[in-house]
Amino acid sequence: MPTPSDKPVRHWFITGASGGLGRHLTEHALRHGDHVTATVRRRTALEELCETYGDRLTVEILDLTRQADVHEVVDRTLRSGPVDIAVNNAGYAVVGAAEEMTVEQIRDQIEVLLLAPMLITRAFLKPMREQGGGRIIQISSLGGQVGTPTHSSYHAGKWGLEGFTESVSREVCDFDVRLTLVEPGATRTGFASALDYTTESTAYRDNAVGRTRRYLETADESVFTGDPAKLAAAIYDTTRHPNPPLRLTLGSDTYDAVHAALTERLTALESQQDLAASIAYSD
Repeated sequence: MPTPSDKPVRHWFITGASGGLGRHLTEHALRHGDHVTATVRRRTALEELCETYGDRLTVEILDLTRQADVHEVVDRTLRSGPVDIAVNNAGYAVVGAAEEMTVEQIRDQIEVLLLAPMLITRAFLKPMREQGGGRIIQISSLGGQVGTPTHSSYHAGKWGLEGFTESVSREVCDFDVRLTLVEPGATRTGFASALDYTTESTAYRDNAVGRTRRYLETADESVFTGDPAKLAAAIYDTTRHPNPPLRLTLGSDTYDAVHAALTERLTALESQQDLAASIAYSD
């Protein structure tokens, strides 16, 4: 078994740890001597890590669309001891025009990307506050700041998570509970192969929706520049920082796209300054 570091041992709770960023982050924390409770959909997903790290890794089966299961797993984790860092990582994307999405697809998307992280965050706030501090990492994305066609429900979940997290961060900073939104860009995590496509309609086949769908259906992750191991290391490093950022924008593609989007929004806002002031009472 790898030798733990001489730093204080911390307990992580990480959702969606079976692959991609979640697995990389789980491995990184374990290599640095920490304990991890990792949630997965299939228990066998982390068998190798269980053999390597023994009782420093606890695996929980969790379907984030089942609210009762979310409460049960979090409660069981907290009964085993304090949690220092909670990571809301699990996610996927429904792809297609908003008009094409079924109610079930929209509901599941919001439950996984927004409702479950809200419930998990709320569950850890009191124990972290009472223990004198903690970290909550929300895995957002480029899609938490920039909107693209075909991802309307995904954006609703991620933009909602960003607003929720910014608000809560201001509520609990006095207790040294720090929240960070991580905004990666195109990363080689297998995310593209797990997209949930709508049933395509003729109306959207030849416009921006159809073109984006064609691109995603044939996307080759080898061209993605984001290294999930480096991403995990950057997230880990922020948990060691006494004053972590609210937003951690990772990837040059994310930086460029978010910078352009914020610049465009600021320009539009500034063009409305006189109009904004004009609606005040004349007296």
